[in-house]
Amino acid sequence: MVERAKRTANFRLVIVNGKAYLEKFRKSFQSRDTFTVWGIIQLLRRYPGKLPDLEMMFDCVDWPVVKSSEFSGPNASAPPALFRYCGDDDTLDLVFPDWSFWGWPEINIRPWTPLLNDIKEGNKKTKWMEREPYAYWKGNPSVAATRQDLMKCHVSETQDWNARVYAQDWIRESQQGYKQSDLANQCIHKYKIYIEGSAWSVSEKYILACDSVTLLVKPHYYDFFTRSLVPNRHYWPIKEDDKCRSIKFAVEWGKNHTEEAQAMGKAASEFIQEDLKMDKVYDYMFHLLNEYAKLLTFKPSIPRKAFKLCAEAIACTAKGVEKKFMMDSMVMSPADTSPCTMPPPYDPPSLHSIFQRNGDSIKQVESWEKKYWDNQIKQS
Repeated sequence: MVERAKRTANFRLVIVNGKAYLEKFRKSFQSRDTFTVWGIIQLLRRYPGKLPDLEMMFDCVDWPVVKSSEFSGPNASAPPALFRYCGDDDTLDLVFPDWSFWGWPEINIRPWTPLLNDIKEGNKKTKWMEREPYAYWKGNPSVAATRQDLMKCHVSETQDWNARVYAQDWIRESQQGYKQSDLANQCIHKYKIYIEGSAWSVSEKYILACDSVTLLVKPHYYDFFTRSLVPNRHYWPIKEDDKCRSIKFAVEWGKNHTEEAQAMGKAASEFIQEDLKMDKVYDYMFHLLNEYAKLLTFKPSIPRKAFKLCAEAIACTAKGVEKKFMMDSMVMSPADTSPCTMPPPYDPPSLHSIFQRNGDSIKQVESWEKKYWDNQIKQS
């Protein structure tokens, strides 16, 4: 199962006796592979000697590829064991924290710990009641049809959907030193839109951290933490097939329910600040790899083409922003405490009740929205 994942994997990472070894297959887009591997090295530095021997395949492409439909039925083979950054209901890829937690040098996004502190300070600059009363989004619309559809919601001479959406020109931004893309200075709107790109988007955690009400366009993918989010508590659900009207209603609802809207934005940012701080990310990684290692039915060994990973050596050969981000995210000493204790898995009835609760919350919003637009038609 592990070996069959090689077909699309960017690299194989093996841990033997607490040391990591890497075998490269193909280069990833930008530095995704470099910073993913860097993150695993930091996990080993944080909990030295505590991870079991294991062998894993990692694919750094956005969209999941292990289709569950291809591995079902009495004669089906076992699926490839493949790690990546997101999954969906139709796939079996193993979901792992994305590379940007340790930095994204190509677009000057800092490692998560210092960036999270910056966003926290940025939230204090403009209180929620003093922020722009619009739904804001800025990004690359060319990567997905759903984002191109979102661009239709921008204010025009004939229609105001309560949205301000903009295409991001990353080439121009890089030439101007990323002055207009500093995430800590983008918490100035009461509402911020999250919408997927070609798959899930790393932007979700930055948007949720902003104290703004996150207007979350119905997603198809999940990463390792988003299934903990609760609609109407952490975000406001937006229809994918009727975005503009859905966004306009969301902002109108917020105008008439300012305390509830403000509390929703605060609940999301507190979730990000507390439940997604780097300590928790490392503990998730620790437990995920431990549980994965228990399933291996062979003894991992060092591949002939692999080389040993050393944080200092990698950081020394890196240059510029990449080197700075590595130094900023390097674990300098082992953790003072052991990893958190993993809670027992949900039993099926309680897991079903969570899905039911979330579904009911979304249906409630949709019913409010329908009533609002029915009244608009009657009044016109």
